[in-house]
Amino acid sequence: MTATRQAVLFSDTNNFYTAKPVNVATVPQRSPFRYPGGKTWFVPTFREWISHWHPKPKMLIEPFTGGGIISLTALFENHVNRVVMVELDEDVSAVWQCVVSGNGPWLADRILSFKLSRESVLYELSTPAVEIKERAFQTILKNRTFHGGVLAKGSGLIKSGENGKGIGSRWYPKTLAKRLLNLEKVSSRIDFRSEDGLKVMRDFSDREDVVFFIDPPYTVGGKKAGKRLYKYYDIDHEELFTICEALRGDFLITYDNADEVRELARGHGFSMRLVPMKNTHHAKMQELVIGRDLSWMDQLQALINQKLDARHEESL
Repeated sequence: MTATRQAVLFSDTNNFYTAKPVNVATVPQRSPFRYPGGKTWFVPTFREWISHWHPKPKMLIEPFTGGGIISLTALFENHVNRVVMVELDEDVSAVWQCVVSGNGPWLADRILSFKLSRESVLYELSTPAVEIKERAFQTILKNRTFHGGVLAKGSGLIKSGENGKGIGSRWYPKTLAKRLLNLEKVSSRIDFRSEDGLKVMRDFSDREDVVFFIDPPYTVGGKKAGKRLYKYYDIDHEELFTICEALRGDFLITYDNADEVRELARGHGFSMRLVPMKNTHHAKMQELVIGRDLSWMDQLQALINQKLDARHEESL
């Protein structure tokens, strides 16, 4: 097979390839968040990983939930019976608490009835939220009207926006309401915890029937970027890897492709692969995937190339 007919999906960390990143428009959008560092692009790879389990895991633990697309995909596609979604950020937590407490329809109605303007947003955000559901609405409002969806301190309102639409360029009330109402179908299967993700990982470390999807904040080399994007950006990465080594259930970690991360993975005896993705500025990048055994990724790569080779031969 010639190199021109190969579609390189994954690579080891000693080789870098130019591959076509996933078109996120082809992935069902489940989350109400426009989340910086979101993992919609990773959904196809996650599906391949989770589908290899027979019998399927009873539960997925996501200790750094953020926008929650992986947990929601696992629920809607019935890869697991339940998920444990963990998020320490109080604003992001308010949205998930609203969903699991049955206030998703209230939040959907609030979004639909809100008359968006720069003045109305500023007024709403200057009003202290008394209840969790009010804080949830303000979080969605900020997420959809702040530059890049960033909720961390220092972020501000969109100015020009996409195609000159200004503050409303990311405000899609009907779409947001629909997603929130759809979440009612799976909300009873969500165990949401506003806690430290590392603590929750330890709580479930003895369970063989659970799997973990772990997407931590930036590492030491990327703390400046992490501080700009997230409220809680500073974690003990060495401790995270030590906890992973002790887990009885399997896990998958996604990380920024940094030297210190690769050193940690090697030090704990984990496997690594690189997956192509695009950042919010549409620049092609590669992100690390780490686990105990990633041979399934190589098998998938071989299968894809066999199919491409067969199609090429048929066309001759």
